[in-house]
Amino acid sequence: MSDLYNAFCEHFEIIIADTPKLLEEVYRIRYRVLCVEKRIPGFEKAFYADGQEKDDYDSHSSHALIRYRFSKEFIGTVRLILFDSTNPEKLFPVETNGQIDRRLLDLSKWDRQHTAEISRFVVITRFNRRQGERRNLESRKNHAGSTDRRSRLDMALVLMAGVLRMCDHFDVRNWLSFMDPALNRLLSVSGLSFNPIGPIVDHHGFRKPYFLKIADTLSVMEESYHDAWEVMTDNGKYSRFLADKAEPLTTKVGSFSVSG
Repeated sequence: MSDLYNAFCEHFEIIIADTPKLLEEVYRIRYRVLCVEKRIPGFEKAFYADGQEKDDYDSHSSHALIRYRFSKEFIGTVRLILFDSTNPEKLFPVETNGQIDRRLLDLSKWDRQHTAEISRFVVITRFNRRQGERRNLESRKNHAGSTDRRSRLDMALVLMAGVLRMCDHFDVRNWLSFMDPALNRLLSVSGLSFNPIGPIVDHHGFRKPYFLKIADTLSVMEESYHDAWEVMTDNGKYSRFLADKAEPLTTKVGSFSVSG
């Protein structure tokens, strides 16, 4: 096993928030990061009098918490918005707030029950290295053009490991996301490069819609980013189910570039 995986096991624990008490921890972390620290624009404390940030997607979502083993504190959370079986026509947030180019991805050709959207990807300030990681991403590239991801365990990879555990439980095979392109570049260092499916828009900051077929990216990670794959899958525990259930691509996912 790699040093990266050993560091993950030593420092962090992923916990699925499946009780009211754990969900309260989720919403309070989101409130702290989004409303108090204001790391993403558009979240005002006045709208959340109870100190918990939540919305109407939470009722059909799964949530993971990241706990720091040494202090036992929860330091991050991520949400997986699932298909709403009680309201099959309900759109994912990326469909409502983004601009998906149907030439790149036609969601009507995909099984929505096995598709979910990643969101509320947050870590408290003391553990958040994303700003520094983004500034230093180019400077940490080696002469071969790849980034030395072994130099540190990034919290983005830990959060994505939490996402995969939820996908295992709910049989999710495809990911949607609506994120800052800089975050996608950071995730790509670990082999988690999402496919852009539309232009950048201004919604809680500049964001772009993305799509990823989980089985495909795990295959790439296992071959070329094995240390990150170990963290992501808990050394293979959360990857085999995808190999058995993988479906052939039914539409082309391409690239979309915009200037500015």
